[in-house]
Amino acid sequence: MLSWAAIVRLGLVQMALGAVVVLTTSTFNRLMVVELALPAVLPGALVALHYGIQVTRPSWGYRSDTGGLRTRWILRGMAALSAGGLAAAGGVVLLPAAFWPGLLLSVLAYALIGLGVGAGGTSLLALLATATGPRRRAAAAMITWLMMIGGIALTAGTAGLFLDPVTPARLLAVTGAVTGGALALTAAAVWGVERRLPRRPAPDGTPAPFRAGLAEIWAEPEARAFTLFVGLSMTAYFMQELILEPYAGLVFGLTAGQTTQLSGAQNGGVFVGMLAVGVASTGLRIGTLRAWVASGCLGSAAALAGLTALGQGGSAALLHPLVIALGVFNGMFAVAAIGSMMAMAGRGRAGREGTRMGLWGAAQALAAGFGGLAGTGAADALRLVRPDAEAFGWVFGAEALLFVAAAAMAWHILSPAPRAATLVPGE
Repeated sequence: MLSWAAIVRLGLVQMALGAVVVLTTSTFNRLMVVELALPAVLPGALVALHYGIQVTRPSWGYRSDTGGLRTRWILRGMAALSAGGLAAAGGVVLLPAAFWPGLLLSVLAYALIGLGVGAGGTSLLALLATATGPRRRAAAAMITWLMMIGGIALTAGTAGLFLDPVTPARLLAVTGAVTGGALALTAAAVWGVERRLPRRPAPDGTPAPFRAGLAEIWAEPEARAFTLFVGLSMTAYFMQELILEPYAGLVFGLTAGQTTQLSGAQNGGVFVGMLAVGVASTGLRIGTLRAWVASGCLGSAAALAGLTALGQGGSAALLHPLVIALGVFNGMFAVAAIGSMMAMAGRGRAGREGTRMGLWGAAQALAAGFGGLAGTGAADALRLVRPDAEAFGWVFGAEALLFVAAAAMAWHILSPAPRAATLVPGE
């Protein structure tokens, strides 16, 4: 079983993954919409492509279940992710001078990002689920998830400082430093860890073909209901992801560096929310999984309502507190909701952990892509007929309603029993 030192090392992989992803889904998006004055639906479509490609997650999970060491898939995934992140920065630089070549490069880059996250992220979580002892599993996964959010917040805040004033050379240099550092950190983190573990037991019976194994999992009522919940809740979670920075730039006049720092503050709030739930649930045994999910969803809805009202003439000084509050409640929801994903991964037939997490990861990715595309598309359409603040406000309001619906669904389908012992967050 994994030692605490090995668990922390694997957490560095999550940190590296989050560091690269935050640039591609946050910073580059803002640059396209504000600095390049492109429709928000364009970066929305690119990010949706990155998430859509992750429909392959069940396949990556199946490969890591049946193909020997999971480390090789982690390294290959991070290499693809880092290359895609650097290529995406090149696309942003190329778009103003040569739109169509820049767009083609961006499409290829975000497809590569999706493949990298799918292969590396799914395999890492499968390794954690199968190689961590039951008594350590909750704390171990909590550590790695918080390290990922910490990597996102640290990268967003630090990159924001070095990006102003934005120039092509500066953007490429910052992105190169982040992607190169992420790949090196991943290689150092995983080196030799899995080889020290006992060989994984063979799956129950003869391994079923991928399609048959996936159909077997989908036939489980619990797995199917949870998949639908993931779809609804993650759509709500990601609708604001691609419009929050443009909203801050267009409505409140924040610079690219300032909005990147705002994104860092939001993810810092996510970190605090996750940590708070972890301490309260595992240390103090306060609340149930169902209660934390519902509270996080309802709190997120309230914060989004506040952002909507703020755009109608409110003080810009309240923008950071509201964004941080949104992050805190997002973190509460995410750590509880994704905790149940990890807890249920080992249920049913053995040797299916990677495939189960792949299924739920695919649902999460598709919902994230759809949510981001829906948010940007709606914002663009509404900006044609309404002022910027009002247009973005309508999208935030719709997202708030989805969070309320997700809270109701969670209350209905999740177990009311305390789940502190199985609170295991993941990607």
